[in-house]
Amino acid sequence: MLSYEVKIGLVPVRRGNMRPASLEKPAVLRTFNFWSADQRAYECLAYLKKNFEGKHVSFVDLEGINEEGVLYDEADCPAVIDRMKAADVDAIFLINVNFGNEEAAGFVARGVGKPVLLWGPIDDSFENGVRLTDSQCGLFGMSRMLQRLNIPFTYIKNCYIEDEAFTKGFMDFVSVACMVKNFTNLRVAQVGMRPKSFCSVIVNEGELMQKLGIQTIPVNLINFKMMFESNLENRKEERAKIAEEFTTKFDLDEVSLAHVDKLACFVMTYEDIMEKYNVSAASGECWTAMNQLVGCMPCGTYSILADRGGIVGCESDMHATITQVLLKSATLGEDLPFLGEFTTRHPSNPNAELMWHCGPFAWTLHKDDQPTQIVNDRAYLHVKDGHYTLARMDQDNGDYKILVGEFDAVDGPYTTGTYIWGEFDDLDAWERKLIEGPYIHHMSEIAGAYKDVFKEFCKYVPNLSFDTV
Repeated sequence: MLSYEVKIGLVPVRRGNMRPASLEKPAVLRTFNFWSADQRAYECLAYLKKNFEGKHVSFVDLEGINEEGVLYDEADCPAVIDRMKAADVDAIFLINVNFGNEEAAGFVARGVGKPVLLWGPIDDSFENGVRLTDSQCGLFGMSRMLQRLNIPFTYIKNCYIEDEAFTKGFMDFVSVACMVKNFTNLRVAQVGMRPKSFCSVIVNEGELMQKLGIQTIPVNLINFKMMFESNLENRKEERAKIAEEFTTKFDLDEVSLAHVDKLACFVMTYEDIMEKYNVSAASGECWTAMNQLVGCMPCGTYSILADRGGIVGCESDMHATITQVLLKSATLGEDLPFLGEFTTRHPSNPNAELMWHCGPFAWTLHKDDQPTQIVNDRAYLHVKDGHYTLARMDQDNGDYKILVGEFDAVDGPYTTGTYIWGEFDDLDAWERKLIEGPYIHHMSEIAGAYKDVFKEFCKYVPNLSFDTV
């Protein structure tokens, strides 16, 4: 299942592999002295814990590894690695508090095997002409060591920890770590088959597993029907509560109101599939078989499922479903992705496009001043204004790429279904990119600016490259 809690190992590193005889401040402070480095380490650790530890972030430090809780001796590397692995950290943060020990930092990063953040605070201590730390200088050596060991890493520029650049860099890295965590060994249910006419959503299950470690779990529609009918027969009170979510959030037409019990049953059945098959998301068959199977369309169901934390990609688009997992992880689960495909150009704005689908977007995404309906089992809503990231993972000949960009919501004509009008810097370039491939018009979107986060994420995923327009 998806998790939006990120555990980061804090590894302050200093130069000087001599264990000090005393932790008291030396009478004379020289370059690379342990005391100045330790004070910077403690200040950084305290700041991080005070300002970033909370709902989504927790830390594991080096307290007790040695007297200082700071890495400076390669002999301590095995103990540091063991602690980080035992704590099951999702990433490590190498904090260079003076010139640092590039060998120790590299060995720990290699041993832990998780995403790496590298940073050092600005050197601001000069006493009688003596530079006490030289953190920036050490960053160059540390980064080269990571490169020699073929360790991908993310870098925050040399700055003060209170700077906006640090806050953005750190939180972007938390997003990256969350994406890597949820992408690694991802399991996605494939409910039913793709629509016959949709060759565009064909996927290669073997390559997804071999190249990206993603496992697709087939769910036969007969099994789905058996689970659905069991829920319809046995869980009346639970269905009634979910049905109330539909009637509270949406105005239902006559057809949908007659189907509301089955719409609620769809929600329950998909949630059961997530649990039974131990999957994080589902790629769902929708309009070609479900209505014949159970007498109801599932489209509006996906809207309620999204609000309840589930991710179901419609029209059996596995690549779009995986992309939605990444988008939601980038926001640490705080925002909801939606599958809005390139559909038609704006009638008067040459750089605006209708990002639309027939009715699966989460109700939470709707504009407050616009009605929300379910018509023929499909949600009708207009997504709220804002700045959005859009992305799609796809491939040709086993070459996996993820296309990422951003757009701003703009006004446009009313249409049915679930939609938003998006204005791009250069819509012609986007159209050409989708035409020339390896992408299709099915894109996934989420509120916020995450293009740079995706670029960093791709550093940590072999066989997946970043692409943009």
